[in-house]
Amino acid sequence: MFPDLTRDDVFRLETRRLWLRWPRQADLSALVQLAGDKAVAEMTAQLPHPYGPEHAVDFVAHARRQNGAGCALTMAITPRSRPADLIGVVGIRASEGGRPTLGYWVGAPFWDGGFATEAARGLIDAFFAYTENDELMASARVVNPGSRRVLEKCGFTHAGSGLEAFPARGGVFPVDHFRLDRRKWASFKAWGTADYIPRPREPDVAQLCGA
Repeated sequence: MFPDLTRDDVFRLETRRLWLRWPRQADLSALVQLAGDKAVAEMTAQLPHPYGPEHAVDFVAHARRQNGAGCALTMAITPRSRPADLIGVVGIRASEGGRPTLGYWVGAPFWDGGFATEAARGLIDAFFAYTENDELMASARVVNPGSRRVLEKCGFTHAGSGLEAFPARGGVFPVDHFRLDRRKWASFKAWGTADYIPRPREPDVAQLCGA
């Protein structure tokens, strides 16, 4: 799905306030702390609760394997001023039906700051710029209006409602489905400000080494 450009862990996307980078082992403690919050986990299909160190290890390993294979692109959301500090995750992967699907979460201490929208816009731009796909899907639980607002601010339009499996929640839940096509993205891609257009960036060697 994704080209060679994204398949190396030096790949970064830069937005006005954020760096999006590959997840890494140094993120484990932040993942346990933030993804372990029940308020975060219960709105997602994949985050178990409780969320322990073993879940974080599995997530990082799986994300890096899929990124390297180009079949998905999962990125840690970090502040540009502190690129070592994970505050959430955003990713695009194939759904069970094979359609590229956007997912994201942001830790509760960082809610209401617009970070989920900014991160999603950055990855959406990369998806349409670097792949030949013409459509991106997403869904949100009907009890999660915040996630719906993020998708609407990213240009998604409502594409119906239904039930969706949430493996980590142990069942199926009502969701709203959303769709964004290339034409709609092209009309929205400035996102109201050029600051949101992502730029691939080579990281500083010291940052890669955790200095």
